[in-house]
Amino acid sequence: MSSTPKKPPFNRDDVQVLEKETVWEGFFSLSRYRLTHRKFNGDMSAPMSRERLDKGHGAAAVAFDPILNKIGLVEQFRIGALDSPHSPWCLEVVAGMIEPGETPSDVILRELEEEAGITQATLTHITDYYSTPGGCSETIHLFCAVCDLSNKEGIYGLATENEDIYFHVRDAQDVFATMYTDRVNNAATLIALQWLQANYTALAQ
Repeated sequence: MSSTPKKPPFNRDDVQVLEKETVWEGFFSLSRYRLTHRKFNGDMSAPMSRERLDKGHGAAAVAFDPILNKIGLVEQFRIGALDSPHSPWCLEVVAGMIEPGETPSDVILRELEEEAGITQATLTHITDYYSTPGGCSETIHLFCAVCDLSNKEGIYGLATENEDIYFHVRDAQDVFATMYTDRVNNAATLIALQWLQANYTALAQ
């Protein structure tokens, strides 16, 4: 059995973009590429067509209070889950899109205040990942936000952005016990909760 590769065999120079056109430009943009790329046998692939959704990049954070042993999660309507057999309202970590001039940490501090009324937090970086690299350029910068969750449960969100958010504050062990249910059905929340569960003892101390 071979070991897990540590260094990618190819890089951006091994992809040749032959043509690019913008198919749609709106809140998101959709581009169509005609390209060829290096194959594992050393040859170049035949030209192919691929579409890519460009929606910017985001940052997300799980809110954790080690004093109260509580985790904060937001609940809001999501168009992507419109046809979910469970509900279009998802339980998620606090998150937002990175605006020009902002760092991922800036976004988290801004969104914590907008979505949960939290004005102070200590951030620990968890990881960065592509949300759906098969067809979308979006990357997510994921954090744990250690903060005070006392008296924070309630309704939040910006009316100017049509946000209607309920911020739940729940016992950490209850969240861990139910995090694989149908309500927590998005990658950022699952990854953040798995990391928090693995590092729970150290953070609680």
